[in-house]
Amino acid sequence: MLAPLTIVQTEAQPAAVIHITVPRDKIQEVMGPAIMETMNAASAQGVGPIGPVFAHHFGMTPGIFNFEVGVPVSGPVTSVGRVRQSELPAAKVAHTVYTGSYEGLGDAWGHFIDMIEDQGLTRAPNLWERYLTDPSTTPNPADYQTELNHPIL
Repeated sequence: MLAPLTIVQTEAQPAAVIHITVPRDKIQEVMGPAIMETMNAASAQGVGPIGPVFAHHFGMTPGIFNFEVGVPVSGPVTSVGRVRQSELPAAKVAHTVYTGSYEGLGDAWGHFIDMIEDQGLTRAPNLWERYLTDPSTTPNPADYQTELNHPIL
């Protein structure tokens, strides 16, 4: 289920991230370890996490995910292992919230992109999702909420 589309202006958000380029079918193997690594680095440096985990995709090449997985932070991040400083950009974005399991995210993005295009908006190549629900405290995947953000030109 998707909430209605809104247009919002985001502020730049500093983040601790790991950049990943991986075949689509490997995403479930790499996400969990990368999330833990970014959370641990931000926590060890005393700068976060200060908000939900996100995935910032730099384009949607068929069969490949090229993205950063990360957490927002309150200050500078010193590179450690694969973790480095980055940010979610300040941008004018089409925004919605998807409620449902992570397996439904692909379809949710498809419907969201249709909503954006139906309004005659031009999409930038990047997009990001923020995982608003912690699966460790919300046992039913049908209750997960994921924020979808697509910059528009």
